[in-house]
Amino acid sequence: MDQAETINVESHNADVSPADYVESVVKASGSSFFWAMRRLPVEKRNAMYAIYAFCRKVDDIADNPGIEDEKRLKLGQWRAEIQRLYTDIPRTIVGRALAQPIDQFGLRQQDFGAVIAGMEMDAGDRVRIADIDELTLYCDRVASAVGRLSTRVFGLDPEIGDKLAFAQGQALQLTNILRDVVEDMARDRLYLPTDLLTAHGIEDTDDLDAVLRHPGLPRVCELLADVAARRFSEARGLARLCDRDAVRPAVMMLEVYGRIFAKMTKDKRRDLHAPVRLSAVTKLWVLFRYGFL
Repeated sequence: MDQAETINVESHNADVSPADYVESVVKASGSSFFWAMRRLPVEKRNAMYAIYAFCRKVDDIADNPGIEDEKRLKLGQWRAEIQRLYTDIPRTIVGRALAQPIDQFGLRQQDFGAVIAGMEMDAGDRVRIADIDELTLYCDRVASAVGRLSTRVFGLDPEIGDKLAFAQGQALQLTNILRDVVEDMARDRLYLPTDLLTAHGIEDTDDLDAVLRHPGLPRVCELLADVAARRFSEARGLARLCDRDAVRPAVMMLEVYGRIFAKMTKDKRRDLHAPVRLSAVTKLWVLFRYGFL
């Protein structure tokens, strides 16, 4: 039996359609993504739910506790499932949900592969990022690649869509990294580039408690926040070049994260242990403001 044949097919009611199944995955996540995509025409909405469900499946493999070799095996099985979508017949319900969107919207295999490669970077018990180039690559794989799939579904100009996906993906993922520094370190994951830490006097990245206490850490975070701020600005500029209705879902997500980023960076002496969240009312207002007005 080859590796692909061992893929763990998600348990589900056999009477549930692929479209209903991926929608249930999005709903169960509790993410504002569900509402951001809700106004799309049904075929585009189903496509986005299928993309989300795929991302959820591979992200859960990387994030959940487990042996690294087993995680890599499972991610390899998803890589084989994506390959089948372009050459054969998919075997999972998420794969079947992706089949029509791939044909209808011209979704590229390389972008699905990039997402899986990003999860492989997260599969180990210990994560360290060497430099800003590796961080950019990581953000591209786990965030911008999803954006490239999404902008094709939205119907954006491919060249502008790819540029928007890059800028927005970098902005959103850097926001996640800066927001979750302490949480990630608790899992032995340090996404702040090692060379940048070293340049600010933080040479031992094995002792993460010492990293958190080091007086140079806020400056490292500030420099990465400057990069994120530039990416937010680039993304907003590119979004203005797109059809307003077509780009609405991307803008909604951009503005939700933009408010998280603004709240997080307002106080340069922010306690990294303090969670940064938006209230449900704020999220709903942003979704209404950029989704309907």
